[in-house]
Amino acid sequence: MRRSSPAPPAAGGAPVPGVTRIAVLRANFLGDLVLTLPALEALRAAYPDAEVTYLGAPWHPGLLEGRPGPWDRVVVVPPWPGVRDEPGADRGSLAVRRFLAEQRAEGYDLALQLHGGGGNSNPLVAALGARVTAGARDTGAPPLDRWLPYAHDQHEVLRCLDVVGLVGAAPVTLEPRLALTPGDAAAAAAVLPAGPAPLVVLHAGAQDPRRRWPPGCFAALADALTDAGARVVLVGSGDDDRRAADAIRAASSAPLLDLVGALSLPALAGVLARCRLVVANDSGPRHLAAAVGTATVGVFLERNLLNAGPLTRARHRVAVSARTDCPVCGTDQRVTRCGHDRSLVAGVSLETVRAAALDLLEDDGPAVSGPVQQPGRRAAR
Repeated sequence: MRRSSPAPPAAGGAPVPGVTRIAVLRANFLGDLVLTLPALEALRAAYPDAEVTYLGAPWHPGLLEGRPGPWDRVVVVPPWPGVRDEPGADRGSLAVRRFLAEQRAEGYDLALQLHGGGGNSNPLVAALGARVTAGARDTGAPPLDRWLPYAHDQHEVLRCLDVVGLVGAAPVTLEPRLALTPGDAAAAAAVLPAGPAPLVVLHAGAQDPRRRWPPGCFAALADALTDAGARVVLVGSGDDDRRAADAIRAASSAPLLDLVGALSLPALAGVLARCRLVVANDSGPRHLAAAVGTATVGVFLERNLLNAGPLTRARHRVAVSARTDCPVCGTDQRVTRCGHDRSLVAGVSLETVRAAALDLLEDDGPAVSGPVQQPGRRAAR
């Protein structure tokens, strides 16, 4: 039988000899970066002397440059359809042509696609001109030199580890970890109150509005946490998070510290690390909190828990909604997006989240509260 494309290679690909420069594409959101960290650690361990360039979105340099980690440089990808969808995104734009010329001149030995199923991202990685390319491939996506099928029912941490495994990079950790810097700690100290009360962060936002627990529930939780002796802090960014925070403050009787819109990403990392606990929807700040060592309670849709939930439960708890039908029109959201943005997690009970939060609040450690030093690691340039 003829094949329309080459078969995927066996799991556990051979290391590529003579590697001095590696490019990794992952140009989406904060949570996606965090879930990629174990794969980047595996790459660094497999190719300790190679220069790793992280190809990301405009916000990535602000968080990653100067921070110890398994990357050396951060380069922003120009608007590219399906990778960075912005007005005017065009594979043939002047910005794209300049970017590709500059990146080809780098002479990459490896280029890895960790940005989805490859329909749009594989052509971008192939255009970098690396000796060897590798990535996942969904149905209809073009193959790279080494590839594996894109599995929709796989956790993102494991998917990324599978991809770097194609070039001989074995896992060294499963739990994402992000090092803190003195700047993170200083930024947190500038906005957080002193005193013995444990700090608890609430983040009521999420990229998908269907994953947002109602502000009224967060408000009731804030009151319960305050009654238990905690100081509650609100974080977030953007108009949706601002509206949610305002609704929480209006419904809560607790003296909330509102930092929504006031924190850079490094400052957010510092704030999350200083806190005893973070309660959030399935969102970037929840992932970041876990990566800097803070206990979390996450409100998840069941299908998102499979792909992006915490892998352990000692310090990370989840409250899960199995709802898949739109509360407005009844459309099964597993099949199609109906256009309504009504929450699918509103039915998660306050008692479930409150019990998990109060349980973790009693555990006084070991949240990270200062800069993490990682000897032997280079800071991104």
